[in-house]
Amino acid sequence: MFKTGPGVQWANGQCLTCHSADYAAMQPPKGLDFWQAEVQKMKDKYGAPIPSEQTNDLANYFAVNYGTGVPAAAPVIAASGPSSGTIDAAALAQRSGCLGCHNVDVKIVGPAYKDVAAKYRGKPDAMDKVAHQITHAVPANGRGNDAAIPAIYAGRVKALGQWVLGQK
Repeated sequence: MFKTGPGVQWANGQCLTCHSADYAAMQPPKGLDFWQAEVQKMKDKYGAPIPSEQTNDLANYFAVNYGTGVPAAAPVIAASGPSSGTIDAAALAQRSGCLGCHNVDVKIVGPAYKDVAAKYRGKPDAMDKVAHQITHAVPANGRGNDAAIPAIYAGRVKALGQWVLGQK
């Protein structure tokens, strides 16, 4: 995992899909411009699924924690949707990097969410099992894997689990 600091959730969610945290530590201590270019390169050239609104937060995180940057105001992380009072779990899955290894319809590294939903459909402990897999980074097969599964804040696990289990 990356160093703790404002924006670490974006770094863990987006970057650990392909890189180890050591990759950032091996970079020369550069400023914000360098890290903005790196984040943009990962997005544009290598197709990293980084939402556009996250690029500045990621670059700032790396500049402050692995470069010569100075801390900026901590990013504001909305916990609810625009007016419904509920979490937009699909957007949370994207922001957290889940969709780097999972897809709703097709197996990538991890299973397709529709397959997870089908496996647990009708089982009374479905939410508990999926929530455990999300919070403890434990694949359903229990064997583990080489992919880093980013931590999701506890208050958002239920919303993400319900979204996964709601796939058809």
